[in-house]
Amino acid sequence: MRLRFLALIERNFSLIKRYLGWEAVWVFYSIVNALCIGFIGVTQGKAQVMYLVIGALVWGFLSLLFHELAEQVQWERWEGTIEYSFMAPMHRLAYLLGNCFYAIVYGVFRSALLLGVLALFLGLSFKGANILGALVVLVVSGLSFMGLGLIAAILPVLSTERGAQATHIFQALILLVSGVYYEIDVLPKWIQPVSVVSPATYTLRAIRAALLEGATFRELLPYILFLAGIGIVLVPVGFFIFTLAERWAKRKGKLKRNG
Repeated sequence: MRLRFLALIERNFSLIKRYLGWEAVWVFYSIVNALCIGFIGVTQGKAQVMYLVIGALVWGFLSLLFHELAEQVQWERWEGTIEYSFMAPMHRLAYLLGNCFYAIVYGVFRSALLLGVLALFLGLSFKGANILGALVVLVVSGLSFMGLGLIAAILPVLSTERGAQATHIFQALILLVSGVYYEIDVLPKWIQPVSVVSPATYTLRAIRAALLEGATFRELLPYILFLAGIGIVLVPVGFFIFTLAERWAKRKGKLKRNG
């Protein structure tokens, strides 16, 4: 299982090299998008710029994870290989987690690149910031996002044509309630309780505490443990839901490519 797990990660990175030009387009878009968001806060001081930049980085990481998981299923169906992948002598959990961990590793590298470019263009200073602590929080939060990604990955299984695009529903809800670009307090009172169940809420709080306030590992530990706990719960739940969706798709003949 270990070698097959690593093989999936290697395969996905090989696909990046194969479509390097297309990947460069998306990275460039991500940089420009984050810069536009950062420039909004320039007139309000460096603290506001950092606040917005952190939101853009975390949101980019989360969006990438959802995108990679959903697109993997959609792409394999389009190529006509999804049935072969599901029939391969590999545990389904290894297949899904291999793709998940690839998305996390790639997401961390891309976030680091974005942070460097944003610091250069916006003149950001990280003096006193706990960058390593923020990185640890980001990696651990990937576990909880992984569980959400597994749940979202059922949509391309259920819908043969536009399932991958339907994952934007999950992303939109998380973007709305998690305080990505604004404090949760500005939301209507009836929406605010929903933010409690979003892992992104705690990820953003922890990373902002690490980068803006220089929070120590001891101060970040409650967030890290909480995010790890959410991941430990969500990954099995997501896998169970995906398994049910896969069985339904097999009975209905939905795995094959249509069109």
